[in-house]
Amino acid sequence: MAEPLRLGIAGLGTVGAALVRILAAKHDFLAERCGRPVEVVAVSARDRDRDRGLDTSRFAWFDDPVALARDRGIDIFVELIGGEDGPALASVRAAIAAGRHVVTANKALLARHGVELARKAEEKGLILNFEAAVAGGIPVIKTLREALTANQITRVYGILNGTCNYILTRMEQEGLAYEACLAEAQRLGYAEADPTFDVEGHDTAHKLAILTAIAFGTRVAADDVYVEGISNITPADIHAAADLGYRIKLLGVAQKTDTGIEQRVHPTMVPVDAPIAQIHGVTNAVAIDGDIVGQLVLSGPGAGGQATASAVAGDIADIAKSRPGHQQAPAFGVPARHLEPYRQARMRAHEGGYFIRMVVHDRTGVFASIATRMAGEDISLESIVQHRSVASPAPADGTQTVILLTHTTTELAVRNALKRIAADGHLVSAPQMIRIEK
Repeated sequence: MAEPLRLGIAGLGTVGAALVRILAAKHDFLAERCGRPVEVVAVSARDRDRDRGLDTSRFAWFDDPVALARDRGIDIFVELIGGEDGPALASVRAAIAAGRHVVTANKALLARHGVELARKAEEKGLILNFEAAVAGGIPVIKTLREALTANQITRVYGILNGTCNYILTRMEQEGLAYEACLAEAQRLGYAEADPTFDVEGHDTAHKLAILTAIAFGTRVAADDVYVEGISNITPADIHAAADLGYRIKLLGVAQKTDTGIEQRVHPTMVPVDAPIAQIHGVTNAVAIDGDIVGQLVLSGPGAGGQATASAVAGDIADIAKSRPGHQQAPAFGVPARHLEPYRQARMRAHEGGYFIRMVVHDRTGVFASIATRMAGEDISLESIVQHRSVASPAPADGTQTVILLTHTTTELAVRNALKRIAADGHLVSAPQMIRIEK
């Protein structure tokens, strides 16, 4: 059997500790599968004395992850520190410079510096693997990068944040307000004390930017993702969607259009019978549309120590199986130097159907005025109704709720029509607009 593959792991939080346990428990199994043993020989973390339920005395300890990355006693540097800059970036750069393969679960790092790191690794004949950076235990990176090589991808979309999906699921199933569901998610550990990064869509945006680069062969463009979160979704929206045969999900969507590539993260209404609509709780799912295979839907645990560590272990095993002269697929599917500049589609030119909920003054002519303004922007309405439900009983305050569903139109047209409706003095509050994904 070949010499052991020696690992240095930086970061012993939930994922790092789970990885150490998995590698120990699966030692003989992995050795047989990979043709060589996989050994953790060194670790780095901020607090040497913290109780992690691990015996770290058998590993070399490094207080500085950069020093670990440069150590000649390791073959792979495993970065589980987190963050787009600071020690994570410095240590990965140091590992590549020192000729070490790198495995990381750091989506923020890759969204900001992934192309640079991939290029440097490829120049040295090194492997940069990051399956765990997107959708936890779901092997979506490998699927896009390797299994679907013969396909031209036209669209990638999915539920990429378990916190948001948990909140929207609870709102639908129990009729709770957003704030109550968020508090419960925080109590259960699904949401951070400051949940902004998750609930406002930024976590999903980082993951989507990575998928976009692999799917379409472009440079990562995290700053060009259109982002909306879920904090403005109300029980009225959830109930109206259900009445109309839809379910609201926070989706990340990347697709080719005539004007470029769309990258967008926003609450989306999907038909209740669509596969993506069946994904509940903290589960993630990714759908991939290819010209040969059609549509694939991958679902599973998108976060958590075990699921994420499983993906990291898979990346390590791939490197263990590799042999000199037989290079793995490039980090982003094609060599980093061949990635094309990202050409951003105009979001206002996005075409699709829209759900619009408006609270308007209850007076004669409102319906006709709204329909006229929509027609003035060439917007065809699938339906326009005064909405009544258990969650929205008949008001006694001189207002009413109007629900519109449009046929395919542009976002610019919808926003222009809403501006004119507001100028007419009909609106009691800002309208709610949710895109419909077929």
